[in-house]
Amino acid sequence: MVWVIFVAGAVLSWGAYGALLHMGQTQLGNPLKALLCVGAAYFLIGVIIPVVALSAQGNLSGFNTGGLITATVAGALGAAGAACIIWAFKTGGLPVYVMPLVFGGAPLVNVLVTMALHPPKAAINPMLYLGFILASAGAGMVLYFRPTA
Repeated sequence: MVWVIFVAGAVLSWGAYGALLHMGQTQLGNPLKALLCVGAAYFLIGVIIPVVALSAQGNLSGFNTGGLITATVAGALGAAGAACIIWAFKTGGLPVYVMPLVFGGAPLVNVLVTMALHPPKAAINPMLYLGFILASAGAGMVLYFRPTA
C-alpha cells in the first residue's frame, strides 16, 4: 500500500498545479514564459533525476524501441496537456473552471483509453457507466458550487 503515498503526492501536486500555474502565468505576463518554466521543471525532475539515478544503478542503457516510443508519446501528451491548460488560462479560463473540467474529464478518458489498450476480459459492469455519470456530475457540481472571487 506504499503506492497510496505516491497517489497522495500526485493529488497534492496536480491539485495545486493549476492555481499556481495560472498565478505564475499572470505574473510573467506571457503564457509561453510559463510553458518554458514548466518545461524547465520537467527537465529537472524528469531528465536530470532519472539520469543520475539510472547512472548510479548502472542501468542507463538497454532501452527497447517499443517502450521508448510509448513512454515518449506519453510524455508528449503530458506536456501537451500542460500547454493546453496554459492556453486555456490565456484565453480567459480560470483555474476554478479549467481544473475541475480537466480533472473530471481526464479519468473518464483514462478508463476508455485503458479499455481500448487492454480490453476487458469480462463484460463491463453497468456500474462503470454510472461512475462516468457521477464523475461528470461531480465535476459539474464543483463548477456550479465553486467559491466566488
